[in-house]
Amino acid sequence: MRKLLSLWLCVGIMASAATRNFDVVVYGGTAGGVIAAVSAAREGLRTALLEPTAHVGGMVSGGLGWTDYGKKEVIGGYAYEFYYRVGQRYGMGGFGNEVSWLHEPHVAEDIFRQMLSGAGVTIVEHARLTEKDGVTRQGTRVTAIKTENGDTFTAQVFIDSSYEGDLMAQAGITWTYGRESSAQYGESLAGVRDKTPFHQFLVDVPAKDAQGKLLPEISGAALPQPGSADKAVQAYNFRMCFSAAADRVAFAKPANYDPHRYELLARFIEARVKAEGKPPALGTLMKIDRLPNGTTDVNNNGAFSTDFIGGSWEYPNASYAKRDEIWQAHKTYQAGLFYFLANDPAVPAAVRQEMNSWGLCNAEFSDTDHWPRQLYIREDRRMVGEYVMIQQDLQTNLTKPDPVGMGSYNSDSHNVERIVSDGFVRNEGDMQVAVKPYQIPYRVMVPKREEAENLLVPVAFSASHVAYSSVRMEPQYMILGQAAGVAAKMAIDAKLPVQAIDTAALTAKLRTQGAVMEYVPSAQATALAAARAQK
Repeated sequence: MRKLLSLWLCVGIMASAATRNFDVVVYGGTAGGVIAAVSAAREGLRTALLEPTAHVGGMVSGGLGWTDYGKKEVIGGYAYEFYYRVGQRYGMGGFGNEVSWLHEPHVAEDIFRQMLSGAGVTIVEHARLTEKDGVTRQGTRVTAIKTENGDTFTAQVFIDSSYEGDLMAQAGITWTYGRESSAQYGESLAGVRDKTPFHQFLVDVPAKDAQGKLLPEISGAALPQPGSADKAVQAYNFRMCFSAAADRVAFAKPANYDPHRYELLARFIEARVKAEGKPPALGTLMKIDRLPNGTTDVNNNGAFSTDFIGGSWEYPNASYAKRDEIWQAHKTYQAGLFYFLANDPAVPAAVRQEMNSWGLCNAEFSDTDHWPRQLYIREDRRMVGEYVMIQQDLQTNLTKPDPVGMGSYNSDSHNVERIVSDGFVRNEGDMQVAVKPYQIPYRVMVPKREEAENLLVPVAFSASHVAYSSVRMEPQYMILGQAAGVAAKMAIDAKLPVQAIDTAALTAKLRTQGAVMEYVPSAQATALAAARAQK
């Protein structure tokens, strides 16, 4: 009977599997993926967006509601359209503004779905690429991809817009992760970092307890030479949505909670109280930015905060099962942190009281117990493609012959590890260095021609760790997504590899769609800068 049942199930699964044909298949419903699909569909292409979960928008609908825009003037095209639609949703016109750069998670997903529907994109949810044999190739062309339910998708052009770069990797494209040495590309910011001033222990806290044992959340490894390469990955976290409303959800004690895990934080707070003469404000222990309707975007801030430092290193090479473990480990760390700050007697009463004035937002993430669905994968695989963006592209080599948009956010890498230095604890890896508004070349999305001629990669794009730390912002993913959709149309119409399209024509077309290729400060920004200079 069991054999018959097993046979019946197998036949049922095989019968339900199908081959679905499109002009363009976009894998990964991140913000960049949504805009790539919208862009391709608006070009008249039959377009499918495959998303492994039941939600679209990635971090933009996953808790990152306080937009990392840098210079707002460089954000144009369909990315600007998204934020314009957010502004319409909140009635910003009544306040003399067109756009809103701040939004609640569910609002972002609603707007993304409206854009997808309006463009006629076919959305396929729960469509994760099979883990080991998900990509079929013929020569230098990707011909099909297969999802875990057995469905096969064919297309003339594929776009990998996942944070992880899974399609790219399975297609045999060269990729890397971690930090290059400063010598590899001549980058002064590359590799292991020397002493850095931000998100750092500004008061001395001994790294070991009275018995000489290293405190939790500290690595005992020796710091390599500054500027040397490694395979360490900047910290991930969840961008939390807090609320102070009466229906907020209290911070629950996670399973296997151990308050000793946060002993370093307790000692850090104690040292700050002694140095500053008062308990630290909660906002110095985490970054709490207000969003509409009484909600927040909560991010890492300071020496010991929501970043799970060291917890991301295995992610680029992790199996699906291991990724799930890493996701859960980050949740356990952060949930324990919140519970500790809200309840532990080692935390000053004023801090506990302030923490308990907040809770998880009851109106968000209802299907995951109000916890964000998307882990903030700040950096994972990075393609090594036709052109590798490096530090100089952000600071001196600002123009390109094939621009598709612009970036302007500072080089921003979160800490990579927490180490011992002269007996005290300190963080390593932070990078917050100003850049000048720079053009992003089309070539960063394009694999080497001999590796694949019909694949575009607008999220796990080709850049060094230093350059990726600036270009990785969600508006730039959307800008690249728009360019990918238009480029796919040009490649299909001309029957050319994506590497061989007319990039001047691509730039021109994107301009007609509102994309920005030159930074021109607005009159408002100029006036604000002048006012600041007078202070």
